[in-house]
Amino acid sequence: MAKAFASQGDMTEKKISFTEVGEGLYAFTAEGDPNSGVIIGDDSVMIVEAQATPRLANKVIECVRSVTDKPISHVVLTHYHAVRVLGASAFGASQIIMSDAARAMVVERGQEDWDSEFQRFPRLFEGHESIPGLTWPTTTFDGSMTVYLGNRRVDLMHLGRAHTAGDIVIHVPDQNVMFTGDIVEYHSACYCGDGHFSDWGDTLDNIKSFDVDAIAPGRGDALIGKDMVNKAIENTRDFVASTYRPAARVAARNGTLKEAWDAVRAECDLKFKDYAIYEHCLPFNVARAYDEARGIDTPRIWTAQRDMDMWDALQG
Repeated sequence: MAKAFASQGDMTEKKISFTEVGEGLYAFTAEGDPNSGVIIGDDSVMIVEAQATPRLANKVIECVRSVTDKPISHVVLTHYHAVRVLGASAFGASQIIMSDAARAMVVERGQEDWDSEFQRFPRLFEGHESIPGLTWPTTTFDGSMTVYLGNRRVDLMHLGRAHTAGDIVIHVPDQNVMFTGDIVEYHSACYCGDGHFSDWGDTLDNIKSFDVDAIAPGRGDALIGKDMVNKAIENTRDFVASTYRPAARVAARNGTLKEAWDAVRAECDLKFKDYAIYEHCLPFNVARAYDEARGIDTPRIWTAQRDMDMWDALQG
């Protein structure tokens, strides 16, 4: 390769925040690194997103233990990506929940995704030697399901394709708070390499229809208050649309991937270049937008080799 991925040189430790987004509800955030969520029920705790390794998951557990000694009974995974799921074993939960579609993606591309992400972003795999293997759910669902943590109701829902085909959100009705995974980001680039650009806006509309009071997004600060929630939703919409439009114009005239890259940069750099992981996400976002615009509905599987081949092509 002409040069390394931006993420390969990102070795700066991020500051962790643990923010209450509702009564008994917390967002574990780290300046644009993957977020996790915490839902405290009557007798036990649900974790949303498991981090990339058991060692990193232990940082979430430390925060949980600062507010409750209740056991962790459930881990909910909003999608299949390695940085979200491979730390699940640390929590010792009896239930690990994914959508049916997310589990199918673990079968289809879980190992390839792990290998690819580990090569791209080594800092996010601190303690990688502690990963016991791919994370498999104990429970899956199609559409929606409800979990009761004592009297606390937690609704798990697939509201449409966006960041992946299997994304789910988690809604806690008693506080009207939602955990969105990577469907919504805040001052962090959306990773769209396995995304569905044409569906993403409709899925954001479905989230918006809940008129929630707070969101724990996939990356970035906790979103507290309707104004901040709506700002983040619309900013995410703008990011996704601004990535897809120029790539689609290039694809429509049979232009090259490199031309799509240049066109996306021309539209997005001024607005988003200071966002967390922007440079990391951009080549994968452009490649996926270019594919979707050419009629490839199912994202092609990223492998460590495909990553390098794509990056070489973009360096000219």
